[in-house]
Amino acid sequence: MSGWAEVFAADLHALERVVRANAGNEANELLLGAPGTMLVARAMLAVTGERRWADAWLESADLVWSRWLPSEEHGCDLWTQRLFGDVVQYVGAAHGFAGNVLALSLDGGLLPRGRRTELERRAVATATALAFREGELANWPPVAGWPLARRGVIRTQWCHGAPGLVTSLAGLAEDDHAFGALLAAGGELTWRAGPLAKGAGLCHGTAGNGCAFLALYRRLGDERWLERARRFAVHALAQVEASRERHGRGRYSLWTGDLGAALYAVQCIEGREGVPSLHGL
Repeated sequence: MSGWAEVFAADLHALERVVRANAGNEANELLLGAPGTMLVARAMLAVTGERRWADAWLESADLVWSRWLPSEEHGCDLWTQRLFGDVVQYVGAAHGFAGNVLALSLDGGLLPRGRRTELERRAVATATALAFREGELANWPPVAGWPLARRGVIRTQWCHGAPGLVTSLAGLAEDDHAFGALLAAGGELTWRAGPLAKGAGLCHGTAGNGCAFLALYRRLGDERWLERARRFAVHALAQVEASRERHGRGRYSLWTGDLGAALYAVQCIEGREGVPSLHGL
């Protein structure tokens, strides 16, 4: 038994080293950079209660915060991503502003109250400044400064576009009714755009888009959003079945495959918000 405990302890130390080493990752985004490994540290703190995970989270949070800088060009505060040879300022949940804010906001009480207040103020200001509004609809570009339609494509998915912005930011500034209305406009666009033809998954699929409805249901308490989430879940599961029939097998991954769609469907049954693996689900 002690041997197994020693092996487990060694694995935890290795994981801690990885989290701390990734703090300075210049990607500055959720899927490769420090914001993603902050989620690991937060999860391990919840499981173990050990202070080292809080320290690792705070170390990364300080560095991520220090790179959140004012942009005179865009009139808001943004991170700059250095990713795959490109230097850009992504807006969305997967690689940019929204995902970084989500990682900072899921702090479990580690952020000082003043910094938490500042996080919400700056996040609301940036999301508002970058939004494209048309009537009761709203969307966001993949990259700050890009037109909403680029190369004839408007993205409305979790990784780039309204669904990811809504899902990532719906827990912030809950007394700000104007911001709530902006997020609802993003949810309305997601609903009218309908399930994604790309597939059932989370990153750029029907399940990921539906997470926006669950976030709005929790924020606004309107049953209409839960009903919409459940209708997307039914469609996502049908997409999974159709894909299996077409290809003769499933797609066995969390972000782009059947697992993400299944976990999303469970959340819809329970009426529970969040993106699997990001919100501790």
